[in-house]
Amino acid sequence: MSAPALPSLPSLRAARIRDLLNAALAPSVLELTDESALHAGHAGAASGGSHFRLKIVSPRFEGQRLVMRHRLVYDSVQEMMHTEIHALAITALAPSEL
Repeated sequence: MSAPALPSLPSLRAARIRDLLNAALAPSVLELTDESALHAGHAGAASGGSHFRLKIVSPRFEGQRLVMRHRLVYDSVQEMMHTEIHALAITALAPSEL
């Protein structure tokens, strides 16, 4: 009997991002896509950082300008930025905007 497969680094990274965003922003929608394969050969990919696309809907975004919404997202994953996350494309919406 073989040992169960361990989760890959990209899937662990994505799970950690989801955990941090859920804890900080309590989103009703959180869609995270790892687009690292699309950036093969890019400097960020070479350094080990991943490229992600995020769609997030949170009540915390109500009444907030786009720049503040992005700041809330970046603050949530700050410990991972520039080491595990090279790029993060964000669509941040308030529930009233759905």
